[in-house]
Amino acid sequence: MLLLSLLLILYLPAGGGSTPISCYNDRGDAVDWFYMYKLPTRRGKQFSGEGEKYLLLEKGSEGWTDGKGSVNESTGALGRTVGQLYSQSKSTELAYILYNDQKPVTKSAGGLAGIAGSRRGHTKGVVLLDKKQGFWLVHSTPHFPPVQKEGRFSYPSSGMVKGQNFICVTYPLERFQTIGEQLQINQPTVYDCDVPASFASLVPALAAVCGKYSRSVSNRSVTLTSAGGTDFISFAKGASFDDDLYHSWVAPTLQSDLLVQFWKLSTGVLPSNCSGDWKVKNVNYIQPGQSFAFKNSKDHSKWAVSPGPAGSSDSGGGWVCVGDINRNMAEEKRGGGTVCQRDPVVWKAYRTAALKWDDCEGGAGLRPFRP
Repeated sequence: MLLLSLLLILYLPAGGGSTPISCYNDRGDAVDWFYMYKLPTRRGKQFSGEGEKYLLLEKGSEGWTDGKGSVNESTGALGRTVGQLYSQSKSTELAYILYNDQKPVTKSAGGLAGIAGSRRGHTKGVVLLDKKQGFWLVHSTPHFPPVQKEGRFSYPSSGMVKGQNFICVTYPLERFQTIGEQLQINQPTVYDCDVPASFASLVPALAAVCGKYSRSVSNRSVTLTSAGGTDFISFAKGASFDDDLYHSWVAPTLQSDLLVQFWKLSTGVLPSNCSGDWKVKNVNYIQPGQSFAFKNSKDHSKWAVSPGPAGSSDSGGGWVCVGDINRNMAEEKRGGGTVCQRDPVVWKAYRTAALKWDDCEGGAGLRPFRP
């Protein structure tokens, strides 16, 4: 019994106890932030082991590294991070919000809980915190993660075939008031939420996301500084913004052209746009790290990268943004957003992943990038 107890302690990071809530890497180390790229299947549907591999990039690393094991395993970065929610019972010392425009499978429902109405935000994420710090995970995976009462971490089979993206950042407690304000603008579909009364006076905006709230602005960008001192810019828009997130707002704010990867198999997809001072072009061929190359039709992730590094002729370059909204006409009228960082290692990882994109004139070509 003693040996079993020791193994359980080693197996999962503590949550809500002596160890603060944090993002975790594959080794079980608490990290300030990480990016994760869940690779698609090589073939058109999932076979054994396909669609479960992922790449990881964390603070201090030199680029993408192969994930250890499967995205569905609780001992990987995603499992260790989100798994903190299931490693304990609900507590007055822990708060969380799960939101997704495509709700997860639940045992009680016996199937998919459904897709949010078009008036709700096209936005997906996890917020988990204690009274010291926590993490905000922004991602692109439908039906993820399971509700807390399911009692265990799992990754949905529906999220295996396509590529998916994740950004996890560890923030101090005081930052979650601002995160709550950003979420309210996004108009998320919250399907599981518990912000106990003991948190209400500390992060009232976050607590309000669990219930009714009124939005006073259509969009807002704010700088969020992580627990380790890294600055990120959060862009949040609501339905009333009624425009393309990337061309009308993110690119002009960052003062950078952008190459944007998003889900193309939808109606009303917006073409590459070279009007105005900053160009936004749609990525259509991708190869992150040393993985295989694949078309955008196999990638459900939503990210953007500057064509050039900071200080290059692409003035204001070097940016990477990971979010949850696409470039199409319908989502101009829906809430959602992206989180941007200016870091040379992260920029190189995503810039080299963008092999090909659509020019505004209608042409396209292979664009190998050599730093």
